[in-house]
Amino acid sequence: MELDFSSEQEELRDGVKSFLTRECPMSFVRSVVEAGRADGGAAAAAITAGLWSQMVELGWPALTVPESAGGLGFGAVELALVAEELGIACAPGPLLPTSSQFVPAVLQAGSAEQIDRFLGPVAEGTSTGTLAVSEAIGNFTVAGVTTTATPQGDGWVLHGEKHFVVGAPSADEIVVIAREPNSEGDSGVIGIVVPAADCEITAIDGLDASREIGTVTLNGVHVSADRALGSPGPDTAAALTRAINEATTMLATEMVGTAQTVFDVILDYAKQREQFGVPIGSFQAIKHKFADFLLLLERARATCYFAALTIAEDDERRAVAASMAKVAAGDLQRYACKEGIQVLGGIGYTWEHDMHLYVRRLKTGAALFGTTSTHKARVADLIGV
Repeated sequence: MELDFSSEQEELRDGVKSFLTRECPMSFVRSVVEAGRADGGAAAAAITAGLWSQMVELGWPALTVPESAGGLGFGAVELALVAEELGIACAPGPLLPTSSQFVPAVLQAGSAEQIDRFLGPVAEGTSTGTLAVSEAIGNFTVAGVTTTATPQGDGWVLHGEKHFVVGAPSADEIVVIAREPNSEGDSGVIGIVVPAADCEITAIDGLDASREIGTVTLNGVHVSADRALGSPGPDTAAALTRAINEATTMLATEMVGTAQTVFDVILDYAKQREQFGVPIGSFQAIKHKFADFLLLLERARATCYFAALTIAEDDERRAVAASMAKVAAGDLQRYACKEGIQVLGGIGYTWEHDMHLYVRRLKTGAALFGTTSTHKARVADLIGV
């Protein structure tokens, strides 16, 4: 494996960072959050739409779409670079769910015709999407799916309810993972691209108001057969699991970016805030906090990029690597949220300081696509412990 970034990848990172620094400062994120609190989301969506249109102009939605479908044809490592920068900025909008959830699901389980049909509009910036996996109990695996897809005529009828669907309130298309009635495990599993307009979508008033999350209700929704990704069974289940691994890795990488910002904010504060006539950063206890923080940060970053590499190279370790990335990001967020507030002292608890925005983004990320404990158990199963 090549563990150094290429000059092209570094240029991509620098370009994304420069744009987000200019167009998505924390004042912008705060405006989205406060608009959402004021009117339930309509004003926030309008603000976010402006940022999204600029991302489209820069070609970001096309990043991992194949060139044959009008995209740029980059891979998971490049997407991870973008995800980390999105996390650093706490950027709102549909880019992450579209690029790291919808696109991988279609690429992994869809036919060549479906890739062109569904990802061509993504590359053009005229369509967004997401992936609906979990149900009420919060299980983000294909084996835990209970939503049913029943063959009916020339199509499928869907019944069920999907929870914690990132970006659902504003998505155009949703890949719904379902199963044939009376099937278990990987048997009967299928992915179906459902127009969001055909679903009942309820926005969740969640902890992180800068990120749209919704509940998708499928009450007898009929979808044509040409929207089914693959055939029901283990092969499709394996393909969708690969897509979930990618979504998990990119979410973990975004969390690393947000934790990096927490580190930078409190480090700057510790250099300036004085007690007893000296900066608090000179105290040994504070130095130990930063040393532990940096260790967790670099461990998580390295683990996430290794996972991205396994995805890019279709390495057999990708499932273990994705779960380890989420574990490392989960351990990191726990420490970052605690010390991010405590090092700041009283100001860290206020609405006026931005720290709570970072903490909310990290805590929400920790719960999506499997918790730390869930992924620790998954690693144990995968390696036979």
